[in-house]
Amino acid sequence: MPHPFAVDPPGTPPHAAAPRPHTEPAAPQAGPHPTPEEPRRTAPAPAGGRAAPEPAAHPPATFAEALRQALRLRGLPLQRVCDRLAAHGVRISPATLSHWQRGRSLPERPQSLRAVRTLEEILAVPHDHLVGLLQPHRPRGRACAQEQDVTASRRVFAPGSEVERALGDAFADFNRDIAPLSVHESVFLGEDRCVRHLSVTQVLRAIRDGPDRLTLVHQVDEGVSPDVDFTVGCGTLGAVRVDEPLRCVVADILLGRRLSRGETAVVRYDIDFPSGPLPSAFYERRTRTNLREYLLHVSFAPAAMPASCHRYYRRRTDAPREQVARLVVDASRTAHLYPGKCTPGVHGVSWAWPPRPGDAD
Repeated sequence: MPHPFAVDPPGTPPHAAAPRPHTEPAAPQAGPHPTPEEPRRTAPAPAGGRAAPEPAAHPPATFAEALRQALRLRGLPLQRVCDRLAAHGVRISPATLSHWQRGRSLPERPQSLRAVRTLEEILAVPHDHLVGLLQPHRPRGRACAQEQDVTASRRVFAPGSEVERALGDAFADFNRDIAPLSVHESVFLGEDRCVRHLSVTQVLRAIRDGPDRLTLVHQVDEGVSPDVDFTVGCGTLGAVRVDEPLRCVVADILLGRRLSRGETAVVRYDIDFPSGPLPSAFYERRTRTNLREYLLHVSFAPAAMPASCHRYYRRRTDAPREQVARLVVDASRTAHLYPGKCTPGVHGVSWAWPPRPGDAD
């Protein structure tokens, strides 16, 4: 199914039998659907040593996640933690700790980094458990902006991803001056069980002065030509480039003016996809930034109803699915994904098809 890759792209599944179209900008996988994760359990503290972090299928990927987990396991209020830091000569406010564990800011100053090292002792986690998840001190100024943007992209897109190969040198500047605030997209599957139509509305905000376009990268299913039909409702369709080997179409939607920093714009577009030789099995969106709102609405044709439908999340395009949960297909033959918090990564919906008459056992 299509995998959209726009301001904050969607992706391609690592084990998909038949990749489907994506959006920013995505990829699903066919076959048996994984069951939801079992509840995570707390590991006992080793005798005479620091408590081991709570075991999980995936270790904390970010400093905020690791700090949040350590605070929860230790069971200390933020004020108590600050008091213990103060006893070590480190002054940090509860508000700062709250921002750190929520990912709203990161420790960078020498005193803050010293606080993190002391936190490892107070929270009884292994040496470098928190410090090791901090990036080197962020460089300042526009000269380093491109490097930071590429780093953000590669946290979501696996090395050598279709998006990076389709964009080439332009990957370093991929929508670097603009970010999505909300994305609403509707996916329509035909009686052939393939994704046939996609309708997307995005609200964008300029994070620097000057952006005048949104770049989209969509990957289609295996066996489907990426030479798709674009219709732009808000904005103007600019350059369109098709990469047959990668099954990708790269398109620019022109905003009609250069946005000032903080200014918003709305983009709306539709894509019609040709039928493919294999049924679509999923649709997903890859996003490099937090979205204030994301809605994925999937509609099935009356003669092509799925046997089951699931939502899922992946930290990166080459990571396994997690947070898998069954979705209800309602009386209007639709299912939807509306996460309360849309974090960076890959958010998608997958479905399984019942056997058709004449299918081999």
